Amino acid sequence: MIEVRDVRKVYGKKDSAFEALKGIDLQIPDGATVAVIGKSGSGKSTLMHIMGGLDHPTSGEVVVNGQSLGTMKRKQIDHFRAHELGFVFQAFFVEGNQTCYQNVALPLEINETGLRSRKKLIDAALERVELLDKKHVKARNLSGGQKQRLAIARAIVNNPTLLLADEPTGNLDSMTGEKIIELLFSLNKENGSTLVIVTHDHELASRCDMQIVVKDGQVMGVRVRQVDRKPLPRRGLRI
Repeated sequence: MIEVRDVRKVYGKKDSAFEALKGIDLQIPDGATVAVIGKSGSGKSTLMHIMGGLDHPTSGEVVVNGQSLGTMKRKQIDHFRAHELGFVFQAFFVEGNQTCYQNVALPLEINETGLRSRKKLIDAALERVELLDKKHVKARNLSGGQKQRLAIARAIVNNPTLLLADEPTGNLDSMTGEKIIELLFSLNKENGSTLVIVTHDHELASRCDMQIVVKDGQVMGVRVRQVDRKPLPRRGLRI
């Protein structure tokens, strides 16, 4: 369960202050697929970054499986990001001069996974996104769709409980983007990870269990569709 409790985010000070989020309250169940919808500047990406512990709210808190991110020490929040969180960005953010293997290895190096386990996990993640044959190819030589799949492999290599995707198809053509979306949904179904997607695509949003509409830093509505699906076993938050 992810709980967002009266979260506010203000950038700047005094006359230049801008309130990006204005008292957001949300509850997201484990294993759900969630679309955060809104126009550019609505605050949806800011909300996602705060939910993932990549940014801090000015006030309010985010609670994941009973643990408030705001009360965690720096080492604990780093552990949360390395073990429980997978993040997929619109701009890919892969290291062009590194191989696919090296890109996916980064989270495992951060959390000090043993070398023997590391190789198995990397190969499994690359195979899952159909890039195992590109393992030793440098990321700069991949197509846009392949780079996004590489970013997903890096995000899922630790089997995260929470997978966040910020406009993951924004830089892709429609056919490639559809393949990326199908991959994300299949990961949610097979691994039981909670999937939260920031998007302006209402067709994509309609496929999710929850649709959260954000405008001017406020939640304007939450639509929930009933799904007949058994919840998969979830890990507790490790800190």
